[in-house]
Amino acid sequence: MSVRSSKFQRLVDALAEVERAEGGEYTSFSVRGKRFGYYWPKTQTVGLKQTLTEQKALVSERPDVFEEQFTSGGFGWVVVYLDGIEADELSELVYEAWRLSAPEELVAEAPLPW
Repeated sequence: MSVRSSKFQRLVDALAEVERAEGGEYTSFSVRGKRFGYYWPKTQTVGLKQTLTEQKALVSERPDVFEEQFTSGGFGWVVVYLDGIEADELSELVYEAWRLSAPEELVAEAPLPW
C-alpha cells in the first residue's frame, strides 16, 4: 500500500481550475484562490482540507497514516503519509478537499474526474 508522488500530482491535475504555488519546501494547491492542499516532497506527505468530523475520524482510525495538521475556519486539515494509503482512498480525500474549497457552480460543472 503506497502512492507515489507522481500519482498524487495526477490526481490534483485532473481537478478543475487548480492553482499551484511553490513554497520553499512545499507546493500548495488552491481553487479560485481558496487553498485545499499541500505537498511536501521531502517527507512524502500531503496536507488536505477536510471536515472536522472527517479529520477526527481519519486520525483516530489510522494514526500511522494520518495526523492532525491544524483546524481553521470550521475545517480540519490532515497530513497524509503517501506510503500508508491506497490510491482509491487518496483520490476520494483529494476530491473532497477540492470540493470543500471550490464554489458550488464549479463543483456542479466539473464532477468527479475519475
